[in-house]
Amino acid sequence: MRFVPKFLLSAMSPDHFPDSVRTGDAPEVAFLGRSNVGKSSLINKLLGSKEAKVSSTPGRTRAINFFALHDGTPQKFAARPSLIFADLPGYGYAKISKSISAEWPTFIEPYLNEREQLSLCICLVDSNIPPQESDTMLINALQQMQRPYLVVATKSDRLGGNQLTKSLTALKKAHNVDRILPVSSKTEAGVKTLWPEITNLIQD
Repeated sequence: MRFVPKFLLSAMSPDHFPDSVRTGDAPEVAFLGRSNVGKSSLINKLLGSKEAKVSSTPGRTRAINFFALHDGTPQKFAARPSLIFADLPGYGYAKISKSISAEWPTFIEPYLNEREQLSLCICLVDSNIPPQESDTMLINALQQMQRPYLVVATKSDRLGGNQLTKSLTALKKAHNVDRILPVSSKTEAGVKTLWPEITNLIQD
C-alpha cells in the first residue's frame, strides 16, 4: 500500500486525542506491547519511513503517538488521512511498571475502551522470550472490551525455523489464541503480509 505518513500529535490525556477535524474520522490501528518489543520499528517498516522514534531505553514512549496516513505520494497526497496509527506506551519493565500503572487508567484505558475510531489493536509479543503474563492480561482485556485484535510475534529473524515454530506454538497456547503472525523489522519478513491483514480487519 502507498501512504504518505505524517506525525500528528502526542497525547497523555483523552482531551488531547486528535479530533475528527484532524483525522476525518479515519479508522485507527493501535500498536501495543511490552517495552522494547519493537513497536516503533515495526510501525516505521509499515510506513516506509522513520516517523516513529526508536529508542533502546525501555519505557521511553510515555504518550500515545498518533500518525496520519494519507493516500498518494509525497508530491501529491490527499488532504484527509485514510488511516491513523497509534503507538501506545510499552509495559512490562519493573522500573517503569509503577508509572505505566498510574498512566493506564488516566489515558491508555480510556483510549482502548472508549475511542470510537479505534478499529484494530495489534498486540506485539517477543518471539525470543517465554510467554509473558502481561501480554496475556492485555489480550484478555481487549477480549473483554470486544476490541478486534491481531497478535504479532516480533524479532522472528533471531530464531531458526524449528525454534520459531516452537515459540509460536508456546505463545498461542499461553495467550489462548489460534493464530500469531511472525514478523521481523530487521529482515522485513512478514511485514508485507501484515498490510492486507490490517486492511481486512479494519473493514470487517
